[in-house]
Amino acid sequence: MIYTALLPIAVGCNSNVPETASLEIATLQVRVAIVRTATDPFLQRFNLTMNVQGRGGCQSSTELFPDTGYAGRRNVYLAAKGNIYVVGQYDARVINPQNCQANLTEFRHLDRDVIFLGSFDQDQAKQWKYVSALQRQELPFEKR
Repeated sequence: MIYTALLPIAVGCNSNVPETASLEIATLQVRVAIVRTATDPFLQRFNLTMNVQGRGGCQSSTELFPDTGYAGRRNVYLAAKGNIYVVGQYDARVINPQNCQANLTEFRHLDRDVIFLGSFDQDQAKQWKYVSALQRQELPFEKR
């Protein structure tokens, strides 16, 4: 009887176990992973860390703007010269695949002629995943 009463509470809780979603870009020999960790047991609030690994053993780790309420999705694009864009609602990173460095960039400095690769996002079950462009078209960010 007690367990039945606790079930709705347990279902609504966020686990603080990190969830990793990753993307491999074979042509560039680059792996991009974003780790999402809950910061609140009940609210949709998460810290996001982006890890990049590339050819020659290069790697980097970057803290992204946190998800403070359904704003965690990051769209991924292939830009000119092989750079990779990881673009969120409030921040944009440019990854140089030669040295794995990810730099914060203003939106106005991003090239517009890019190829959408997919998104880091949560699915219907609120699990953190990478969804390729073949699985889902590009979703725009909501203006707030």
